[in-house]
Amino acid sequence: MEITIKEPLVSVIIPTFNRKGPLCELVESLSRQTFQDFEVIIVNDQGESVDYVTELYPELKINITTPHQKLHHVGCRNEGLTHANGELIMLCDDDDFIVPDHLENMVKELADTDFVFTDVEMVEFKEKNNLRYATSRTLFSYEFDEELIRKFNTYVSSGSVYKKLIHELIGNFDEKLHNYWDWDFILRVMESGVKVKKRPVASAIYAFTSDSGQLSSQLNERRGSYLQKLSEKHQLGVLPQENFWTMMESPFVKRKRSESQVVWDGLPVKYRET
Repeated sequence: MEITIKEPLVSVIIPTFNRKGPLCELVESLSRQTFQDFEVIIVNDQGESVDYVTELYPELKINITTPHQKLHHVGCRNEGLTHANGELIMLCDDDDFIVPDHLENMVKELADTDFVFTDVEMVEFKEKNNLRYATSRTLFSYEFDEELIRKFNTYVSSGSVYKKLIHELIGNFDEKLHNYWDWDFILRVMESGVKVKKRPVASAIYAFTSDSGQLSSQLNERRGSYLQKLSEKHQLGVLPQENFWTMMESPFVKRKRSESQVVWDGLPVKYRET
């Protein structure tokens, strides 16, 4: 008798590097999902072993892969794609997490579209007793507007879900753009003509530091080169390399803010411990 093995519907791709606590929070949030037809692909970018995750969450289908050389975060996402068995892809950073009904609702949205992303809460955390507690919460919610997204990236990749076939149309993530891979990705998705939808619910929690714009001059120069490459690739014109929070307060960007539903209860994600 021939046995057919059912592949999971969704492949969750997580690049990681030495973030044990936040990674466990993310996996814990996956274990709480009301929709469980998924696999978890963790790409360990030459960091300390993360095999403990499979021991802590044996009920989840988890595939951990460690490349032979350091790939950095964009390369790790491409590596994850090579291991993905699902028809759908969900992207997650290893220090973010999602609320329990996030995946269920995102999959429902894909009944009439090809790519869906969600609003997020940008959260600053303080760690205490191996748990992260929110010290500030900022809603990040903007109109899905082509004019806006060509000037300011309103797409947060964590929690976004889309049909894997899209990569057959546009290729993999562009590793040459490094910091701006996500902006390039959403622009290429939009340019490909596939259907894109934004869900006006902040069901993904995005770890963010308000002083992250204070970069060294060397790092600023490097980021500037990536931004120029992005602009040339998509003919975006001159893009300002400003502090992210300053850009959010610019008149043009502020006019594009949209209403959204805040759903996270604000409680720390208590995960299983070894």
